[in-house]
Amino acid sequence: MKIPKVLQHLKLWLFALALFAGNSEKLNAWVYPEHREILARAIQMLPQTHRASLERLWAQGRLAAPNRLSQFTIDSAATERPDRLDYAAWAAIAGDHASSSEELLKTVLNEAWILDVARIAARLNTDLKTLKKREWRLNATRVSDILLQRADPDYATRAGKNNAHFLLPLLTPSEPLLDYLFECVDSLAEPNALGIYLWYHHRALLKLRTAIQPHHTEEHRRQAILSAFADEAFAIHFIQDIYAAGHTVGSRGNPSLRKGTHDFYNENGLQTNTWKGEKIILTGDAWMREDDRNLAASVVTKSLIQFLEAAEPESEPLGNTESNDLNAIEFNVGEARSMPLHTLDAAVLKKVISILEETPVPGLSKGIGELPRFRAEIGPFIGISPSAGISVINGAFGQNQVKLGAVSSLEFSVRVGVGLDGVLNESSDGLAFLQAGWRQDASSSTGVVDAENIQRFGSILSAIPGRTSYSFRLRLPYFLFPADLLISAPFLFLFSPKTLQEMGTTAINGGLIPLQNGFMTPIGRFQFMLGREASVYFFGRSAQRDALISPKFDENGNEETTILGYRSTLVEFPFLEYRPFRNFSTDQSAGLMMQFYFGWDFPHQVEDLVDSNLAPPELKSYWFVGVRLVFNWRAYF
Repeated sequence: MKIPKVLQHLKLWLFALALFAGNSEKLNAWVYPEHREILARAIQMLPQTHRASLERLWAQGRLAAPNRLSQFTIDSAATERPDRLDYAAWAAIAGDHASSSEELLKTVLNEAWILDVARIAARLNTDLKTLKKREWRLNATRVSDILLQRADPDYATRAGKNNAHFLLPLLTPSEPLLDYLFECVDSLAEPNALGIYLWYHHRALLKLRTAIQPHHTEEHRRQAILSAFADEAFAIHFIQDIYAAGHTVGSRGNPSLRKGTHDFYNENGLQTNTWKGEKIILTGDAWMREDDRNLAASVVTKSLIQFLEAAEPESEPLGNTESNDLNAIEFNVGEARSMPLHTLDAAVLKKVISILEETPVPGLSKGIGELPRFRAEIGPFIGISPSAGISVINGAFGQNQVKLGAVSSLEFSVRVGVGLDGVLNESSDGLAFLQAGWRQDASSSTGVVDAENIQRFGSILSAIPGRTSYSFRLRLPYFLFPADLLISAPFLFLFSPKTLQEMGTTAINGGLIPLQNGFMTPIGRFQFMLGREASVYFFGRSAQRDALISPKFDENGNEETTILGYRSTLVEFPFLEYRPFRNFSTDQSAGLMMQFYFGWDFPHQVEDLVDSNLAPPELKSYWFVGVRLVFNWRAYF
């Protein structure tokens, strides 16, 4: 009954891990320094009078927290360890590190960890500007993601619960902008980037208009200005997301399809049009070009101008601010399943149309003419894994067999598991699988005894003759020590899913002690992975047991030989992987890998086949180190 219980436990673990994968893929658009750079550039592009108005309002608002907010909206003195936050950083914090403008303001003003986030982002900014090769950029982004996850435990999951950071797809190629706009703000629509921008931008205009009223106290005015700044920063984050290629094509399907499509277009780019008909090319997070920055910044500048003009007493009316429902609702974009009720005033609608005309037209919904979709290595799979290996052995089973030798082997296995390789990016490693197979070992290179002429007898007198085994292999990421998620995941899944997500995200990116991070290079990917994978081989379990020739001593101390039947259990622990290449299609993965390992072989159930009445000589275990060449093929479903 033990085996079924173990398999049942493993099945529950894989189920929990699969659900974790489905809710934790990182689907943010621009990375923190790119968000900040776009807003900073937009502020720089403001006309002089508007820039002065922005700085004046910022100076009023920052008096509420002068030790946390920088003196100017762009802190030109920012270093790798900023000790204050400028307004340009607010757009980077919104959406990715806060799920509402209220949370954004509390985080900026009160949370110590957000300064750690800013410092991590400053380092990533330096890396992205200096590292040109794709592999180095992936490594830098992965390291940054891991550090951000530790500083902000909700980082990987905050944007994975809905499609809030994406555009809704077009229903028809000829759909007018106005019709599309009303679809985005409809209360039945799922949360989407354009709808969120309109909702928060509208509220920012109303709040700032209210903040300038003369009847407010100075303290109340400062708080109202900061609240309006937070709303506009939140809106700006999502209109910036619209200019990330992977977010313009829309998001649908399972986590693998969403993440793969998102990553492909962000890196490889997308040619599309604006609603005005201008042709543009977009990239996405961690791949931003100067053209991308300037394109997004030009629209953000227009949004800021509208925001600032709302503070001018002689500006156009914005509707009834007292009864408008935007003042009473706090819209949490991370948890919402639909857009909140939102009625656009005619004056506001007239304003935002001029902005939205310059935004990208989204891709078509599913069907004829839709943009191609791609998958990431996320989700359950079944696969095969043939391999060939060679081991250096420390002698053999005989007590006097201590000469180093070699054994080669061939193995064929079938595996089933869950791929979580792409939760953050492709240098992650969340692979989990159970593998079963068959292995054939050649005879060892050393003989029964250490004699010069023994080699001429070939494999007949090998210390370990050729043999076969059944094999089982298990690979699991771990948080702190091997197999800790196997033990804790079923309980955490039932009682604390959030803790499981936090532990799982850490585990698939090297663990709490980050010794196992995958490292991308131009010649392939390296990973130290001791404790993530182990295998056991059962030799001599067929109808005919394995046998070997072994020296023994008779009653008078004379050496002679006998034939022993035995079984052995070999345990193996890989510690380093090198993967020169891997190909991935929409539902299949193929890769070649070198794996370095060590282990021990333990003999047992030994009997003398020549004279069963005699006690057999005692056999010893031996250790080995080796390398194997592995081909992996997986089919995802």
